[in-house]
Amino acid sequence: MNKMFEKLKPAFEAIAANRYVSAVRDGFIACMPIIIFSSVFMMIAYVPNAWGFYWPDSVTNTLMIAYNYSMGLLALFVAGTTAKNLTDSKNLDLPKTNQINPVAVIVASEIAFIILSIVPLKTGVDLTYLGTQGLICAYIVGLIVPNIYYVCIKNNVTIKLPPQVPGNIAQSFKDLIPLGASVTAFWLFGVLFKAMTGTIVPRWIVQVLSPVFSASDSYLGLCIIAGAMAFFWFCGVQGPSIVSPAVMPIMIANTAANLAQYQAGAHVSHVFAQNAMDYVMNFGGTGSTFVIAYVLVIAAKSAQLKAIGKAAIIPASFSVNEPVLFGLPIIMNPIFFVPFMLTPMVNIALFKFFISVLGMNGMMYYLPWTVPAPIGIVAATGFAPLSFVFVAATIVLDVLIFLPFFHQYDKQLLEEERAKANTLDKVAGDDAVSAGAVVAAAATEPQATPAIEEAVTTEHGDDYFKNNEVNVLVMCAGGGTSGILANALNKLSKARGLKLSAAARAYGQDMDLIQNMDMVILAPQMESMKGNLQKLTDKYGVKLVTTTGRQYIALTNDGDMALDFVESNL
Repeated sequence: MNKMFEKLKPAFEAIAANRYVSAVRDGFIACMPIIIFSSVFMMIAYVPNAWGFYWPDSVTNTLMIAYNYSMGLLALFVAGTTAKNLTDSKNLDLPKTNQINPVAVIVASEIAFIILSIVPLKTGVDLTYLGTQGLICAYIVGLIVPNIYYVCIKNNVTIKLPPQVPGNIAQSFKDLIPLGASVTAFWLFGVLFKAMTGTIVPRWIVQVLSPVFSASDSYLGLCIIAGAMAFFWFCGVQGPSIVSPAVMPIMIANTAANLAQYQAGAHVSHVFAQNAMDYVMNFGGTGSTFVIAYVLVIAAKSAQLKAIGKAAIIPASFSVNEPVLFGLPIIMNPIFFVPFMLTPMVNIALFKFFISVLGMNGMMYYLPWTVPAPIGIVAATGFAPLSFVFVAATIVLDVLIFLPFFHQYDKQLLEEERAKANTLDKVAGDDAVSAGAVVAAAATEPQATPAIEEAVTTEHGDDYFKNNEVNVLVMCAGGGTSGILANALNKLSKARGLKLSAAARAYGQDMDLIQNMDMVILAPQMESMKGNLQKLTDKYGVKLVTTTGRQYIALTNDGDMALDFVESNL
């Protein structure tokens, strides 16, 4: 089984690292603050309804202004951020002296998207498709405009002014032809498309893809999406990084549709809303691992598993499940293949049953993925009474699914630990044992990753960091484990008066920050992005360091080890 996964892994990594997939994913990540910000106003306006309190219409309308002109224009912003991320990737292929202007690309993309998406009215315009319903069109625009710029800049199809002209003025003229080409191309396309179809592009896309939207809410569609994320992760590739770009427009559109149903007093019926992936499919992280850390602490007999449970229980409660995935490990461990695949499918199927059969409200609000899943489910459904029952049922089912496989693995490790203990006792009691026998016995013990062992035996480089200012950026999939490692480094640095500063980001977030760093540590779950990131770090002369799974988790739990790791790699 592992050999098969090893053969599949390169293909999955290539998909995850594809610059167009990355641009869509990273473009959406850049707009996450908009979604979170607007949801705050939405929850203030409508959550009190669950307890029978209703704001006056004037108050509700005032609160909705912030939502309508942030979330209501989401696709417009996504068109710009997607284009910007693809432009950054394209610039890596161009000489440093002849780069695409990211700001000009953002402006051109947003103009082009507005041209395609605005619906003229007698007394104004309809902005409907500048919001969630226009996301797919926004992605298309955001991926095409940078290519138009790339062709123009690469082939010097620009207006060149004499060197005596100030740089900012010269840049404006240099951007004129690619901007004009981009806007004109989409203007002509929009006019011709409307003449042929009688509708605008984003509305047509929604109509054509409506069967896909419906299929995603079926039992089969939901299980395929949940199972795909778990399968990719099991193979060692961060599953949501592949699946999310494909389904994010559906989830966001369904979330907005759910809210509209709730405002109209109807049943909130869409299952596959945005937080359904975060809290139900990924109940505690991909593979629905919320219960595992608790099971390890309560029921494990193996010292190794009990220790992993204690270290993982707090991160796992906030959906940071890498300590479990790399610590047990679950990834590429055939014992856990079935529960890791099955649990998220069962969870989302049960969620579908509660909504479609029992009449529970679906999710209509958006909360950050780090909110503990049981709390997130209840809050995102507007505190629906049945949501409490669903959370309890999910926890029970997940424990029942994982428990038989956990017991088998715990039994196996316990036997190995006892065998090793007996071997060590025998060696310790035999005065005549040869040095070779001691080495052989020690070799049967689980060894730390070589990089960790080296770091442990290295003296702490306090003097180095007292004399040298060092900036470190830690990058992981969602900013969870990277935040733990960065905090460990910063805490140690502050306590010892060192000139070391660490920051944490999700991959794709604030990538411009890299140019101000001395080192970037890439978490193992983002190994597929190493090639793309290497180009960026090489461009700025920044050291890129990767880690193995257990090594990375060990570093997050030991500030001294993390400090030695940074120094040794510098």
